[in-house]
Amino acid sequence: MKLIIAIIKPFKLDEVREALTTLGVAGMTVTEVKGFGRQKGQTEIYRGAEYSTNMVPKIKIEVVCAAGLADRVVEAVQASANTGAIGDGKIFVLDVGQAVRIRTGETDDSAL
Repeated sequence: MKLIIAIIKPFKLDEVREALTTLGVAGMTVTEVKGFGRQKGQTEIYRGAEYSTNMVPKIKIEVVCAAGLADRVVEAVQASANTGAIGDGKIFVLDVGQAVRIRTGETDDSAL
């Protein structure tokens, strides 16, 4: 199993969610976050307004999927979150040792 963490621009969330749904991804966790990368304090356009800030609003998406599906999930997120501009985000892929469904006690792939 793989944990895929994607940091994307907020307005791209719906497109990413739709792309993952078509792949059969059953669930995801979405968190509103703030941060910065190479653009450190650069002017950012967010919802039509221009801001000069050290922390830029982003969305963090976490998806756990079977290892065989991970490459397609990464490709789908990259394609749907891409604007071609600075600050599009990052994708991280980590190994997951174990997953347990609390209600039933199912483990690993069956818990997803």
